[in-house]
Amino acid sequence: MTKTTMFALVEADLLAVEQALSEIIHSPVDQLTQVGRHLLQAGGKRLRPALYLLCAKSRQVETASLLPIAVAIEMIHMATLVHDDVIDNAATRRGLPTANSRWGNHVSVLSGDFLFAKAFSTVAKHATPAMLRILTDVVCSMCEGEILQIRDTFSAEQSEEDYLVRIAKKTADFIAASCELGGLSAGLAPDEVAALRRYGHAVGMAFQITDDILDITASSAQLGKPAGNDLRQGIITLPVLYALQHSPRREELRRLVISRDMDEPGLKQGLAIVQDSGGIEYAYEYVSRYLQEARLALPAGLDGAIRQTLIAIADFVGLRKY
Repeated sequence: MTKTTMFALVEADLLAVEQALSEIIHSPVDQLTQVGRHLLQAGGKRLRPALYLLCAKSRQVETASLLPIAVAIEMIHMATLVHDDVIDNAATRRGLPTANSRWGNHVSVLSGDFLFAKAFSTVAKHATPAMLRILTDVVCSMCEGEILQIRDTFSAEQSEEDYLVRIAKKTADFIAASCELGGLSAGLAPDEVAALRRYGHAVGMAFQITDDILDITASSAQLGKPAGNDLRQGIITLPVLYALQHSPRREELRRLVISRDMDEPGLKQGLAIVQDSGGIEYAYEYVSRYLQEARLALPAGLDGAIRQTLIAIADFVGLRKY
């Protein structure tokens, strides 16, 4: 399944989001416009606005009224990616140079701030106070998750619970909020809105765990960024945690994890230990459980076509290779 077929029900809406993004990123300061266009050129799955639109369309809602929030959701996501790349000193994303590698950290940080401000300017004009609170809470949560990740970098003494809290804050809460906002825009009952949030949270957890698996198993060409980057940077993901607890070579892996100057042979050695430990299979078991939780969370009264698309998205998350 491709992104186009998976999002067929909101394909026209996503094209409208893309057009609106190209207009809203414009600034009288040319360099800000250049950064924004570069980010749009890099593309992306547009998963968060797509989920928002799908959940919002579970009732008959005028499309034009939905676009501002969909655009704001994607701009917030773009802003967080720009800041993440600065924090990670990343050189590529989605196969293209990152903003910080082209324009430097100062311009990138300010460009991310610009995108945040543009997003919340849009939200202020079109969202209810409840929707504004959801989005501000999400930004706070993502910042907390990033701080937790920095705190735990190069530490082999963390638990699965530490990891799950971190990825919930960094990824799952935003995807959950996108679904929740869609339910609110559709005027669904509170229990239905809560169910959509649970669906989004479970999909988000599975999405991030899959991302962490792919960092170990996929090629750099598939990822659009260096493979094994998390392990090299000391970011301890679920497969690595499993290997640290169960691999016969766990002490060897521990020494690699806590070292701050992992070279290419050390990276290959560490990846091999994780792959041989059963950690990948263990992490996929988590993915499977979260995706089943997501499917079961969907409200009973959901439109049939919307339900099938949301189930297809859950299936895609479990099978994706990029």
